[in-house]
Amino acid sequence: MWEEPDYARKVMKSLSNLQSEVDSWQVLNQRISDALELVQLDDKALYAELDKETTAIEEEIDDLEFEVMLSGSYDRGNALLAIHAGAGGTDSQDWAEMLQRMYLRWCENHNYETEVLDLTPGEEAGIKSITISVDGPFAYGYLRPEKGVHRLVRLSPFDAAHRRHTSFALVEVLPQIEDEAEVQIDSNDLRIDTYRSAGAGGQNVQKNDTAVRITHLPTGIVVTCQNERSQAQNRDNAMRVLRARLYNIRQEKLEEKIAELRGDYIKAEWGSQIRSYVLHPYQMVKDHRTEYEVGNAQSVLNGALDGFIEAYLRQQMGNGKE
Repeated sequence: MWEEPDYARKVMKSLSNLQSEVDSWQVLNQRISDALELVQLDDKALYAELDKETTAIEEEIDDLEFEVMLSGSYDRGNALLAIHAGAGGTDSQDWAEMLQRMYLRWCENHNYETEVLDLTPGEEAGIKSITISVDGPFAYGYLRPEKGVHRLVRLSPFDAAHRRHTSFALVEVLPQIEDEAEVQIDSNDLRIDTYRSAGAGGQNVQKNDTAVRITHLPTGIVVTCQNERSQAQNRDNAMRVLRARLYNIRQEKLEEKIAELRGDYIKAEWGSQIRSYVLHPYQMVKDHRTEYEVGNAQSVLNGALDGFIEAYLRQQMGNGKE
């Protein structure tokens, strides 16, 4: 532990998370015991307090039951969230930025720490792509159901005739692989290029080549990172994203084989949207996997995603897929 501070930090972080989980169950157990003792007193003056405490305990149990569904290898850990605008020019790039705002609001509501690792802005508005690090307990487990194509139907603010447009964006959710031994990368398989970070002009333009582009030659995966002012930090973040992408490829191949044996394999690609957001001629957000829908589209775009996430996880649990 003393000789390897990075390893020690990971162990202590894991210990802290486990201790927090144990504490939650112990505190709940004590609250239930205390409530049962109050029931034995049969004091009518305590009925209102007991009703309130019973409701609070039931809500706590629901939350803990929900966490039980997050039992995947990396569900308890941090996540990498990437959003890519689809075909459709400015409308799709604007839609990608709307999704960025939606997920950042959701993360804020759940007290998750976020950091933009890489961002490519659109030509006129919106973004072409963004990669965000999301840190906090169960970040990957909660965000995992969001992976797929998201479809928006609205009156385009970029169309002079104000016609209805359909836009698409792809959301990727990857686990952050803390253990480098989990995904080993041969340095000979990498081509690393550095370049000057893009900026808005003035003081924001980097005078040095701090941005990093890493190409994994065997797979052709290209990862860029330009958010940090240090080339070393950008390289570390780019390697973090590359490691997550390589792990994801490995898992997708395994899941594909299992799903083919079950006969229910559907590849996540363009044209197979998981969710539609309709803003015109009516408002509705519908998940096509679970049929869960919400009439208030604006609340969803403001980060109210928990209903969709829970519906998907419960469906997967019911199907025996975890």
